Amino acid sequence: MKPAVQIDYTIARASRLGNRDINQDRLSVLERDGYVLLVLGDGLGGKAHGEIAAEELVKIASERFEHAALPMHNPAQFLHVTLKLAHGAVLKKGPELDPPTTPATTAVLCLIQNGEAWWAHAGDSRLYLFRNGLSLYRTEDHSYVEALYQQGQISLDKQKGHPMRSYLTQCIGQTRDEPELTVNQGVRLQQDDVILLCSDGLWEPLDDAQLGAVLSEGQGSLLQGALDTLAERAEKNAYPHSDNVSAIALRVDRIHDLDREAAPQQNGQPSRATPPPEDSLDRAIDEIENALHTWGKEMKNP
Repeated sequence: MKPAVQIDYTIARASRLGNRDINQDRLSVLERDGYVLLVLGDGLGGKAHGEIAAEELVKIASERFEHAALPMHNPAQFLHVTLKLAHGAVLKKGPELDPPTTPATTAVLCLIQNGEAWWAHAGDSRLYLFRNGLSLYRTEDHSYVEALYQQGQISLDKQKGHPMRSYLTQCIGQTRDEPELTVNQGVRLQQDDVILLCSDGLWEPLDDAQLGAVLSEGQGSLLQGALDTLAERAEKNAYPHSDNVSAIALRVDRIHDLDREAAPQQNGQPSRATPPPEDSLDRAIDEIENALHTWGKEMKNP
């Protein structure tokens, strides 16, 4: 079934080796009947075969999305179960390797249906939602250093130089215990919004303001160039210790409310596809108040 609200969008991808011997990041853009699933995994460099763990993540997500009934009745549950199944698949894969090992990966998924974005993650790969160049939403890293920052024990400036900045508190694989996942409850998208999924190789050498500013300039086909610019800048800023740099960006070019567009004309006039300015303002205020109330922990001040 086609989504009631459909978006026109532009996709960009980037994946660079950095100063590593192999690229352990994996990403995928899955599209089906107007629905989109974005997937990114950063195989843990401190563990052998991190790339295999990331590949299992992409494989499980692809299989689940391919066979899912659309539209999904419960997108949050779909994302949650997908990551739990990926965790189990990675655990099963480890003993089959030669030599047997315990590969692991971060994970971030984003499902877009009916004009809304739903996401879930484990680890320190991030999802950003930029609006007008500003970071409206940003996932909270599952890391030891992020926990210290949230508890007020260290400043933002001291996060990057902390000796345990790469220590994750949650990830896919590695331990028998199922990871504690973070899943959002859906955010209504607007035209020109940009969703960014990225590994720490991209976000750590840069800051949120740089990411938003460059991506906001990437209108239409220029989005790929904007993402390439950020990936190259991150690699150079981190030289000679650059991690793998991987990212997916999706820009909302236009939103179609198919029910409105298909509504019959009234009094000989076409039905209005967009609400009047007063309704738009009231709805925007409601959305912001709801986001502040429900997702305060996921939001970062620009």
